Amino acid sequence: MKNLYIAEKPSVAREFAKALKVNGGSKDGYIESEDSIVTWCVGHLVTMSYPEEYDPALKKWSVETLPFLPETFRYEVIDGVSKQFNIVKGLLNREDVSCIYVCTDSGREGEYIYRLVDQMAEVPDTKEKRRVWIDSQTEEEILRGIREAKDLHEYDNLSASAYLRAKEDYLMGINFSRALTLKYSYTVKNYLGKDRCVISVGRVMTCVLGMIVRREREIREFVKTPFYRVIGNVELADGTFEAEWKAVEGSKYFETPLLYKENGFKEEKDARALIEELSHPEPMTALIEKVEKKKENKNAPLLYNLAELQNDCSRLFKISPDETLKIVQELYEKKMVTYPRTDARVLSTAVSKEIYKNISGLKNIPSMRAYAEQILETGSYKGIAKTRYVNDKQITDHYAIIPTGQGLSAFNSTIPQRKYTK
Repeated sequence: MKNLYIAEKPSVAREFAKALKVNGGSKDGYIESEDSIVTWCVGHLVTMSYPEEYDPALKKWSVETLPFLPETFRYEVIDGVSKQFNIVKGLLNREDVSCIYVCTDSGREGEYIYRLVDQMAEVPDTKEKRRVWIDSQTEEEILRGIREAKDLHEYDNLSASAYLRAKEDYLMGINFSRALTLKYSYTVKNYLGKDRCVISVGRVMTCVLGMIVRREREIREFVKTPFYRVIGNVELADGTFEAEWKAVEGSKYFETPLLYKENGFKEEKDARALIEELSHPEPMTALIEKVEKKKENKNAPLLYNLAELQNDCSRLFKISPDETLKIVQELYEKKMVTYPRTDARVLSTAVSKEIYKNISGLKNIPSMRAYAEQILETGSYKGIAKTRYVNDKQITDHYAIIPTGQGLSAFNSTIPQRKYTK
């Protein structure tokens, strides 16, 4: 009997085959040895059917047929990947396959991708199915994930969540896109000068578009309001410094309608009047009542999750969120960083105990060598488990995105392909 390992992409499947020493012949759509088979999806192989698959009459958009709320949802194999689906289906149902290891990405979307395939392939529940859950694609992590794989049913809640999200997206997109198109497409297409117009609605897309429109309206409606500040040079025995006038409680101008803000006037004439008042008949003497000096300790930021990484890449390098995800996903698949689609900004206790391995690996990057060596020599990493950077309670699926210290053979071939300026 054989074990079948099914990954989400061919590149990931090859990493599993390498870690498992599956050196058998490479077939069309899978790799097989004496005791193991490794195969892959190509992203989604199965999708939800459009309304016309329920009833051909629903192909025509009409208000009378809305809302479309099927009691049982239908699914179908995507035309462009039907060949790979049939290969995977055949492997899943092979009599000599006793255990199926689900190795799709360790997240809700990866879970959904396999469950749809399992559903459409009608894989019997008599076969043992185990879920491989990993945080990076290093050989060590892959083997650990296989060794500690849990029964697939332990992830049923994650699967239910994935199905529910997909149904929500589907129902919102189908119904609201049709409703708004039927109601407003004539007006919009005339305004745009187009022959036809479809108004697309999506759970995320529409919300983001609304944020952009709202911000754009604020920018267009913004009215510049000049105001006038009073700045003075104050002479001291050991030099001068620039001081800004500000109306404080008990002073002449405090909360008067002449002020735009507490440190500025609406009219230039009122600011000049104050200057005259302070300058004549003799310049006033300023009295320093108090000098405060304080030292603040500021914690370094928490580790990167995907959102924070996208924010910084956008701010520093003008890279779009999609491009950032594409790059970090590429680094993940080359074993260089941990799983990118995470919302956690901390590490798990288990990872913190072995973080020296990641740091040791970074010595192989010239620009990081000195830092990594210093950290290892001083042992400053040893107390990380007691810091705010380690918190098991703040981790749902995956911990923060960190370098693995491995996969560095791909470093020179990966990074120079993308050149950005700060």
